[in-house]
Amino acid sequence: MKKRLVVVLALILAFTSVFFTGCGDNKASGNDNADPTTINVGTGGTTGTYYGFCNVVATVINEKTDMKLTVQSSGASKANILDIDDGIVQLAIVQNDVMDYAYNGTSLFENDGAITSFSTLGAVYAEVCQVVARADSGIKTIADLKGKKVSVGDSGSGVEFNAQQILGAYDITFADIDKQNLSFQASADALKDGKIDAFFCTAGAPTVAITDLSTTTGIVLVEIDNEHLAKLQEDYGFYAKYTVPAGTYNGLDTDAQTVAVKATFIVSNDLSEETVYNLTKAIYENKDSYTHDKAKEMTLEYAVSSISVPFHPGADKYFREVGAIK
Repeated sequence: MKKRLVVVLALILAFTSVFFTGCGDNKASGNDNADPTTINVGTGGTTGTYYGFCNVVATVINEKTDMKLTVQSSGASKANILDIDDGIVQLAIVQNDVMDYAYNGTSLFENDGAITSFSTLGAVYAEVCQVVARADSGIKTIADLKGKKVSVGDSGSGVEFNAQQILGAYDITFADIDKQNLSFQASADALKDGKIDAFFCTAGAPTVAITDLSTTTGIVLVEIDNEHLAKLQEDYGFYAKYTVPAGTYNGLDTDAQTVAVKATFIVSNDLSEETVYNLTKAIYENKDSYTHDKAKEMTLEYAVSSISVPFHPGADKYFREVGAIK
């Protein structure tokens, strides 16, 4: 009887051990580097471009490959980087300037310190640094902003850092302007009402707030000339030259040269080279199937230029295979 009891107890203990080992997370099972069967994707708010674009990409990838991308809303660039670092998502879309700040522990990440748990997968489309001024303000160049009332976006935002860096290329500091911290829509309203002279807006072009403003108020897009563009790019390698085409906004009769940062996919370093290679290949070779307008900007050349954070080995392998990286 005692022997049978011992056998039963042994079987119960063995079953319990197997059960809890099977139910544990990867780290509990000692398999902390295993690729997940589902790749969680960090985006942005549900009404934003990040969320909409990534949903379109995920739908196509899920239909055409064995991968499973699960899109979730988030607080966008900085939040996505922190979520990758925490293991909440494995793929995310961010601005390439914000990921540079994270990787080097500067600007938006000065208090967080450097985060290097992610790598670049590839850039996808432009987020344009647009400097909007009233047509009757007399502002023709960035240098003309000195002494003017200028909105530089929300305090502590990526837009504010863009404004600081662009002004800096012209040796202008925030102390040289009457700095206002307003959202895009509040900036547009203030410009319309004559309360400010100009504002910075980093977003896809056309941008709704600027489009609406241009229907009621004469505006100009203040250009960044080649000399100061070169200086800006020398100091900050994540900026790319960008031309806003004539006709993008009411009254914009000629092309306007400015700079842009890039909406860029990043991945967790915990994903294997094979997984990221397959993911990169799937994302870029199915771009013609995406129904989102931003997919029209996707090219292999664009994917790899003006990127300051190292590519994941899997992405690097794919881009070298297709000749985008030499």
